[in-house]
Amino acid sequence: MKVRKRSVTIRLTDAEKAHLQTQADRAGLGVEPFVRSLIMGVEIRPRPPDELPELIRQISAIGNNVNQITRIANSSKYVRREDMSRLDELLGQIWEKVKGI
Repeated sequence: MKVRKRSVTIRLTDAEKAHLQTQADRAGLGVEPFVRSLIMGVEIRPRPPDELPELIRQISAIGNNVNQITRIANSSKYVRREDMSRLDELLGQIWEKVKGI
């Protein structure tokens, strides 16, 4: 573990402090590690939402359903209207989940 011996004090307005805290929170970091990262030129990205693993799982399941419909369409050269409606519904679910992030 690095021992940090040097301290830098800066003065911020309430709005600047709130903005700094918000940016650090979005990155999933404390204020000090966030500022250190900025100083070192690290590209800081927002932390992925907590719902991301579940969304990926659901999109994968929807992709499996789409593959099944495609397989049926390729083998029979025919797609039922119900299958196309279900496909449209699944794509709508994906869109709603992605918009929510």
